[in-house]
Amino acid sequence: MNVLLISTYELGRQPFGLASPAAWLRQAGHSVVCTDLSRQSLDQAAVQNAELVAFYLPMHTATRLALPVIDQVRTLNPTTRLGAYGLYAPLNKDLLRAHGVSSILGGEFEPGLVRAAAGLPDEPWTHRDIPRLAFLAPDRRDLPPLSHYAALTLPDGTRKVAGYTEASRGCKHSCRHCPVVPIYDGQFRIVSSDVVLADIRDQVERGAQHVTFGDPDFFNGIGHALRVVDRVSREFPGLSYDVTIKIEHLLQHAEHLSRLRDTGCLFVTSAVESVDDRVLDILAKGHTREDFVRVVELCRNAGLALSPTFVAFTPWTTLEGYRELLGIVDTLDLADHVAPIQLTIRLLLPEGSRLLALSEVRDLIGPFDAEKLVYRWEHSDPRVDELQRNLAVLVSARSSEPRRRLFEMIWELAHAAIAGGRPRSVRPPGPGVACLDEPWYCCAEPM
Repeated sequence: MNVLLISTYELGRQPFGLASPAAWLRQAGHSVVCTDLSRQSLDQAAVQNAELVAFYLPMHTATRLALPVIDQVRTLNPTTRLGAYGLYAPLNKDLLRAHGVSSILGGEFEPGLVRAAAGLPDEPWTHRDIPRLAFLAPDRRDLPPLSHYAALTLPDGTRKVAGYTEASRGCKHSCRHCPVVPIYDGQFRIVSSDVVLADIRDQVERGAQHVTFGDPDFFNGIGHALRVVDRVSREFPGLSYDVTIKIEHLLQHAEHLSRLRDTGCLFVTSAVESVDDRVLDILAKGHTREDFVRVVELCRNAGLALSPTFVAFTPWTTLEGYRELLGIVDTLDLADHVAPIQLTIRLLLPEGSRLLALSEVRDLIGPFDAEKLVYRWEHSDPRVDELQRNLAVLVSARSSEPRRRLFEMIWELAHAAIAGGRPRSVRPPGPGVACLDEPWYCCAEPM
């Protein structure tokens, strides 16, 4: 069968969500074309030739971008079978079916795509049915070069070609706002270290000088994670990498931070989300503000950069609370560590969010917005929503500004919104931190 796999957006990365199923489908004897619409235009001939067209939907933005393309594909090839897979496919199954999608797959989607390519129906799925797969090394042969994607930028301005892989999927934890939770429900699955190394080896041969591990939490399986980085360090001693780890796991496994540093880890992303303990409790994050402050110290002592991410605007955010967030970022000298867009993020409430189980959330939301794919909410203090909109416009318009300078602009705008704002003490420029030039973010409501 001729299969067309389409990605609309994967955070500036070469799409793992195309390369992995491509390997499975090709092994099963199917002809596969991979198209990344963030870097390529839609090939009408490939659409017309395809008997199955499947869209990878790992995040909210990718899903919104996919909907008009799904309609375009239906027009170009009315007889092709349409599929959607990834975290946001099951969450939006009714909407996708209304657009003509017949095969909808969530976690561990590779075998389901092979079944769809064989003309078989989807197997019944529940959270308890997530299989343990013997993963194959991803097949990246027809994707755009890694040099066309987000690069690592070092403090001195040097840019390095960046790759991306996954050593595990799913997550042990149940943060209420996280899109992983409705699909995996506290489960995670290991990708064998042999497969991870094969994927990294292939990307190094294609020019990768740095690799992002995209696991929702790299320390979900601490033993597996350490074996992987040890093997990567031995085989590729000059290769750097970054990982994402929860605050509570950084505390729990603090003795291994130096091991990350010694094996080439440049920075650790952690979804801090808030410095308000009440908000952290509502989101079920499993850490406190004090824990966050402690982790900053631990990472700094270990020679690792911590890159916090935030959901800065929630229904429970106050103007004073937002000013407090900026104050903590400033006091901890993290202005260079935080992508400015993180200070504009507004809580996303998609279908399936565990936050919708809370009565206080249900009481504040409006009807589901089928265009934006969210339940809309408005803050009880209109000034908070106004500040968020103004900050989003500022960051979008000044995206090329250095992080520290843009932080100063955010500070000035936020403190102008409330009486009694204090001037920010000017800090000398820091040494800077390594970062990817397309910032990672999620849980953001579209403007």
